[in-house]
Amino acid sequence: ENFDPLGVHTGDSIVVAPSQTLTNREYFMLRKTALKVVRHLGIVGECNIQYALNPKSEKYCIIEVNARLSRSSALASKATGYPLAYVATKLSLGKDLVSIRNSVTKTTTACFEPSLDYCVVKMPRWDLKKFNRVSNKLGSSMLSVGEVMAIGRSFEEVIQKACRMVNPALDGLGGFESGLTSDEIPLEDQLRTPTDTRLFAVQRALEEGWTVDKVHECTKIDKWFLSKLENIARMRKACVECGDINKLFSQNGYD
Repeated sequence: ENFDPLGVHTGDSIVVAPSQTLTNREYFMLRKTALKVVRHLGIVGECNIQYALNPKSEKYCIIEVNARLSRSSALASKATGYPLAYVATKLSLGKDLVSIRNSVTKTTTACFEPSLDYCVVKMPRWDLKKFNRVSNKLGSSMLSVGEVMAIGRSFEEVIQKACRMVNPALDGLGGFESGLTSDEIPLEDQLRTPTDTRLFAVQRALEEGWTVDKVHECTKIDKWFLSKLENIARMRKACVECGDINKLFSQNGYD
């Protein structure tokens, strides 16, 4: 699931697995459609489909169908532990899913769908500042030059891990402290325009007391994600106010 709303290229958007904001009905609706598309086109092997789903209704569109192994396939394979390329190759040679053993688990067959009890985030990396007169606005054309993948038990954990990997100078997801937001451009404008630093502008707004609803109105980022970022902002504030790490541990039941 993409963190950013429709309009930002998947390669330039934060991607979260498994999907966090879809209802069970929405998930199985899209899954059923994917199976219909694959069978109609007669695809044998690997395929991934990108959807645009209206969060206020069950209306959806298929953006693209990739009947091949792509960067998204590599991410999905690493995130789930399901060897997509290996299984796709075996299928193309005429074997069926029941007879193919999962090369990672060694016990289950390839017809078992992976189930995640953890959270994975893919975060893109840009090098736009290396070039003069290059716009940092994100759109339907991909601008990122790489990506990182973070794995953890919660969204708050993985989003901060990803931030540290993309920019080693950061100690986590901070707004004002990151130094990546502008004092010259109004914060609302920074929120409304998708850029390579909008995530930090969102965090700065939440640190400054903006409500989740107000930030959602400016960015159209799902409120579930914004509520998790708000948790990070509150925790950072509490840690700063506490001032001492030993005091923080003692107040939370640690020796």
